[in-house]
Amino acid sequence: MHESTPSEREQAMEARMVELEMRVSFQEQALAELSEALADARMEGNRNADLTRILLEDLGKVRTALYSDSAEEPPPPHY
Repeated sequence: MHESTPSEREQAMEARMVELEMRVSFQEQALAELSEALADARMEGNRNADLTRILLEDLGKVRTALYSDSAEEPPPPHY
């Protein structure tokens, strides 16, 4: 049996394949990290939106209490 050694071209192609496989692996890892960061950012955005909604509701209640017409309220019990 005769073993043939890889030619320079085959070696270069093998090296390029290894390099490309490493790049793909790093890109897959980066994509997974970005996806996780995006999911975290979306959850934080949802929490901030909920908090903003609650604060605006509370602000509306405070404004209503501050600017309500006292004539609409019954007199205090001591009158």
